[in-house]
Amino acid sequence: MKPHRVRMTHDLIVTYGLYKYCDVFRPELLNKEDLIKFHTPDYIDFLAKVSPHNLREYLPELKQYSVGQDCPIFSGLYDFSRLCASGSVGGAVRLNSGDAEVAINWGGGLHHAKKKEASGFCYVNDCVLAILELLKSHARVMYVDIDIHHGDGVEEAFYTSNRVLTVSFHKYGDFFPGTGDIIDEGHGDGKGYSVNVPLNNGIDDDSFAYIFQRVIGDCVSTFQPGAVVLQCGADSLAGDRLGVFNLSLRGHAACVDYCNNLNIPMLVLGGGGYTMRNVARCWTYETAKLLNVEISNDLPPTKFFEYYTSQSEKSGSAETDYKLHIKSVSSMRNENSKGYLEVLGNRIREQLRQVESVPSVEIRTGQAGTRQDPVPIKLQAVQILK
Repeated sequence: MKPHRVRMTHDLIVTYGLYKYCDVFRPELLNKEDLIKFHTPDYIDFLAKVSPHNLREYLPELKQYSVGQDCPIFSGLYDFSRLCASGSVGGAVRLNSGDAEVAINWGGGLHHAKKKEASGFCYVNDCVLAILELLKSHARVMYVDIDIHHGDGVEEAFYTSNRVLTVSFHKYGDFFPGTGDIIDEGHGDGKGYSVNVPLNNGIDDDSFAYIFQRVIGDCVSTFQPGAVVLQCGADSLAGDRLGVFNLSLRGHAACVDYCNNLNIPMLVLGGGGYTMRNVARCWTYETAKLLNVEISNDLPPTKFFEYYTSQSEKSGSAETDYKLHIKSVSSMRNENSKGYLEVLGNRIREQLRQVESVPSVEIRTGQAGTRQDPVPIKLQAVQILK
C-alpha cells in the first residue's frame, strides 16, 4: 500500500499520454471538519498528532484505535490520509456539479477504515466520505467493490441506511477481514441494502464476469442509483502477493467497462494491490478503457521501467518483460463452479426483493459498446501523487 504504487501509476499514465485526454486537478486538502463528517474527532486528532518520534506517548491510543502491525505509524500519515480522501471527495464534488461523468482517484479506495479505528492499511475512509458528498445531490448511491478483500468499512458505515447500496465481491473464508457472508444484508432501514458476494480461490475472468454482470444488473434495475462509486482494488489480479484470485487485466477492467456503460455518474477509486508493477498496469489500462483510448501492449520507457521485468512471485513462471498485460496463473484451480455462482446470483436476487424500487425514475442503463464517441471521452482525473 506504499504511495510508490500510485507514483508508478501516475508515471505510466503520463508516459502513455493518457493525461492529454483528462482534466487533471488537485482538490483542496480536507480539514478536520471535513474528516469528522464520518470519523470521530478524537480519532482524527490522534492521527494528526502521532508520529514515529512520539509513539511512546500514545501507547493506550495505539491499542484503542487499532494502529500498529498492518496499520503502522509513519511520517506524514495525517497529510497522506487527507490527500487520499481529498481526491475522492473532490471527485464527488465534480460529479455533483455536472462537470464530469466519471472521476478517477487511484490514490483512494481505502475501504477498511472504520469510524474510530484503522484497519487493513486504511486510516481514513475516503470511500465513505465521497459517498456522503454524493448524497448531497443524489437520493441513492451504489458502492461496488472488486478488491479481493471485503469492503467492510463502507458496509459498516451504511449498514442501516436505505440510501446506499453496498455491493462487495470478495474472497470469503479464512481471509482478512473475515466478514462479508452472504447472509449479512443490512439492518433496520438498511435491511437488504448490503449485498455480499463471497467467492472462493482461483476465480477467473469468465466466472467473475458472469456473477458480476448478473448481480450488478439486478442491483441497478432494483435500486436505480443516481451515482456509482467503484472501488477497483488490484489485489484480485492473478499473481498478487496477497491475493488468491486469477483475473487478468482484461477481466478486471471488464467490471469497470460494465459500470461505465450504465451511463450513471461514476467515481472510480483504487484500493489494494501488492504486486506494484501489476497495480500500475491495471489502473493505467483501466484509465485508457474509461477514456476509450487504445494503448499499446508494449510498455513505454518510464522512469520505473525496470520494475516491469521479473518473475511472478506467486507462480514462479516468467512473465513477458515490458508488456502491459500480465499472464494469468493458469495452474490455479477455479473453486467457483457454475452451480455455486448460480446459487449466489439467485440468493442475491431474492434479497433484493427487500429493496424499495423507485418506479418514477427512469433506469439509466446501457449496453456494452454503446458509446461511439468520435474522440476520446473527457474525464475528471484526480491528481493525487507525482
